[in-house]
Amino acid sequence: MHETVMTAAEGSDHAARNREAWDRWAPDYEQAGRRNWATDAVTWGIFDVPEVTLDLLPDDLAGQDAIELGCGAAYVSAWMARRGARSVGLDNSSEQLATARRLQAEFGVDFPLHLGDAEKTPFADESFDFAISEYGAAIWCDPYRWIPEAARILRPGGRLHFLGNSTLLMLATPVEDEDAPVTKRLERPLFGMHRFAWRDGSVEFHLPHGEMLKLLRDSGFEVEALIEVEIPEGATTRYPYVSAEWARRWPAEEVWKARRLG
Repeated sequence: MHETVMTAAEGSDHAARNREAWDRWAPDYEQAGRRNWATDAVTWGIFDVPEVTLDLLPDDLAGQDAIELGCGAAYVSAWMARRGARSVGLDNSSEQLATARRLQAEFGVDFPLHLGDAEKTPFADESFDFAISEYGAAIWCDPYRWIPEAARILRPGGRLHFLGNSTLLMLATPVEDEDAPVTKRLERPLFGMHRFAWRDGSVEFHLPHGEMLKLLRDSGFEVEALIEVEIPEGATTRYPYVSAEWARRWPAEEVWKARRLG
């Protein structure tokens, strides 16, 4: 395994804040990470939506250079490695990567892990065929930085897939009590939507669909799909901020798929 380190001084303010938060939260995610490492039944997001529904992993990963941007416990990287990809995991949290290294040893799947910021990666231009983020760079990095960076490190024709909270869920998140479950009304403005600084010190980023579409196109991508995720019957989640009843009526998550133009 390999690890490259980016110091706090080299990163952004929100990168430092999120590094501190995820170093603190990492133990809470080890059990879920181990569960995902242990299975080939790939599921996505907070409601464990099956891969067959979302098709986030391409069928032709064998022999491809693939990177997970914001890998956490790196189970997505492990899924790609088991499908024959040359996987690389990148994450901002040393504690998350410590979990990933333990799980690599436990399950016998080895690939490089890098400590760093997806907004400014250590990789050369056109290093990868595929990039993916599930609640990693997709929400914890500034899209105006990480998406152009993903375009830089992808080869022409390379694909970028990412999943995070839906725009609608963010608009329904209460302002006065941000820990309360999402409501059935609009709580926040759409215009100007970008940076969400939470009281726990962490910072997320979410854009309206029109802004995300423009950003992807300006960064050299062709958008192939936007999936507003409908959860399967019987799906549950351990996260208290949204209920299955809410997510069966409105999308709690969304998936973007894009291809880098040559």
